[in-house]
Amino acid sequence: MTTTAQPGEVLDVYIPYKPRPLQRELGALVRTHRFGVVVCHRRFGKTVFGVNMNQQTAMQCAKERPRCAYIAPTYTQGKTTVWDYMQHYARPLPGIAFNQSELRVDYPNGGQNRIFGADNPDSLRGMYLDRATLDEYGLHPAKTFSEVIGPTLVDRGGSALFLGTPNGKNQFYDIAQHAKLAQAKGTKDWFYAEYKASDTGLLDTAYLEAARAVMTSDEYAQEFECSFEASVKGAIYAKELEAARHETRITDVPMDPLLKVDTDWDLGIGDAMCVWFSQTVKGSGQVRLIDYYEASGEGFPHFVQVLREKRYTYGTHWAPHDIAVRELGSGKSRLEVAAQLGLKFSVTPRLSSAAGQELEDGIHCARLFFPRCWFDQTRCRLGLEALGQYRRDYNTRLDEFKATPVHDAASHGADAFRGLAVRHQIPKDKPVYTPAGPGSPHGWMA
Repeated sequence: MTTTAQPGEVLDVYIPYKPRPLQRELGALVRTHRFGVVVCHRRFGKTVFGVNMNQQTAMQCAKERPRCAYIAPTYTQGKTTVWDYMQHYARPLPGIAFNQSELRVDYPNGGQNRIFGADNPDSLRGMYLDRATLDEYGLHPAKTFSEVIGPTLVDRGGSALFLGTPNGKNQFYDIAQHAKLAQAKGTKDWFYAEYKASDTGLLDTAYLEAARAVMTSDEYAQEFECSFEASVKGAIYAKELEAARHETRITDVPMDPLLKVDTDWDLGIGDAMCVWFSQTVKGSGQVRLIDYYEASGEGFPHFVQVLREKRYTYGTHWAPHDIAVRELGSGKSRLEVAAQLGLKFSVTPRLSSAAGQELEDGIHCARLFFPRCWFDQTRCRLGLEALGQYRRDYNTRLDEFKATPVHDAASHGADAFRGLAVRHQIPKDKPVYTPAGPGSPHGWMA
């Protein structure tokens, strides 16, 4: 590193940091983008990398009195895991000073590099930052960056680097999706980088095999293969979603004006009602999931308006079999209520008359269906989250997962997708049951 000890004096100083080739490539991205998200496997070396990126900014930033912050999930973690690194890589610099009580390095140019804990975000209020490195960002309080750290970067156009290993669908997942989308659109401020153990080659085979032996497949996929889906314990479609991302089938999917849009519904009562919008390419069998919508506490009039506003040319609207059940109060089925509003449904065929078996067969059907699907990463974001969060509950007493999936907010989008899969997998010679009801079973406001 080239630095100055006194005004006009230039010194070459050896810093004992030899970045690996991947870290060198990553460093180039950090220096050319204002914001970056790095999802990496355990033992990648992200802490050492983050410390040195901060130090470079503190020493080389052209602004007066540069300020950098390394923000660990807790102050204690920062003191335990980061402080030794920070001193080690700064010690060779002339004129350096360490403030042990504040975990701060003072550089001869007036720059500072300091450790903070996300468990005390108020300690960052009122200051400015030229660079913030947020380590294990998924373990930070959800609004720490937006409410506290982000404003510290505004005045001087500071940068932020988000580091971590997946640990659930939280703010780290959200910022990773944002960075991916921004990078795909060519936004110059953002980059996204992902480093799986199977790709980097940094960890030897014996180490990884030993880790596999003591971890569940989901735990291993989370810690070493950077899977956000596997980090949801018991996630049903984790492998399928991971494959879709790996094969870039979760991307920008344009709507083809020459193809009609079919819809597949899950009908909640007091819960969320949701709709998948898809286009099927004849011949290839490719199914494009171009849109998704859900809302709670809304009836068919609201959804009719939503469908109109989207201005798609609709094909068939599919709903589960319980749409034909007559309600005790009105004596009408929801099939009839929807038809009176001009929304005419076909009923998704059933795989079995046994409820439990039908559910399991449907899940199996959905897994087989996934490879045919392409998902729009923006318009289907909530639907993809529902698929990722759809899971089996864990029985701690028996130390096993329960057979029945958890019924929560994620199950609505997953159930609608299961119906979509079932109707695509049913053999063409199998009759499709459509209950008696007013109007044609097909079309949109025919």
